[in-house]
Amino acid sequence: MLLTPNAMSRRMRLGLYTTTGLIGLFLLLPIVFIVLLSFGSSQWLVFPPPGWTLKWYGQFFSNPDWMNAAVASLKVAVLTTVFAVALGLPTAFALVRGRFPGRELLYGLFTLPMIVPLVIIAVAVYALFLKLGYTGTMFAFVVSHVIVALPFTIISIINSLKLFDQSIEDAAVICGASRVQAVFKVTFPAIRPGMVAGALFAFLVSWDEVVLSVMMASPTLQTLPVKMWTTLRQDLTPVIAVASTLLIGLSVLVMVIAAVARRRSEIRP
Repeated sequence: MLLTPNAMSRRMRLGLYTTTGLIGLFLLLPIVFIVLLSFGSSQWLVFPPPGWTLKWYGQFFSNPDWMNAAVASLKVAVLTTVFAVALGLPTAFALVRGRFPGRELLYGLFTLPMIVPLVIIAVAVYALFLKLGYTGTMFAFVVSHVIVALPFTIISIINSLKLFDQSIEDAAVICGASRVQAVFKVTFPAIRPGMVAGALFAFLVSWDEVVLSVMMASPTLQTLPVKMWTTLRQDLTPVIAVASTLLIGLSVLVMVIAAVARRRSEIRP
């Protein structure tokens, strides 16, 4: 029996949707399991949970060690985002608009942390800060996280700059604005989506970073992923599932806020 072109097209779409759905389910199932385990009544990570409870959330929020780790993670992520955008913005302008020898080589250098295995960067940064005496400090955490987050910020801003028509900025200069005024009042608003995306990537990279954080941690300062890692080696308590759920939840919340803000900027006249 021969199928009509419309029937073949419908079958192809159905196959594509089914395959996409199965892949999405495969990727999301571990996350769903972790979230469900955080509400399980068993004192071990047992699935399916024998019952449901909120006591593990109570233990998480009442434990000063877990709360200090969560606050430290948030501080490091926010500072990393600020410095990544502050450094990535002028770097992106220089790489896009600059006309100097070695520009392509410099671009490759800035994107190198995305290629080099993270453990190599962690060992190198740890050796440097150990010699300088900065291990276990907020400064060491932020600098090491900026190193791995900066490439994402630079690439996001560069993509927005390449899509921006510089003649609009030149027109503002012709109309009487200075170059600095034109950049701040014309270019920056136009490339805001790229800046927001770069900040978002920087925050998420820092928020759940564990390899660098393990190297930089100390008994008095550790991030939430490090606390989860050290606890996991000692005990399989469901509090770890609670911490994982909070990590996932904040990451999803940040992405939703960014998506809403971008949608509003697109429909704004």
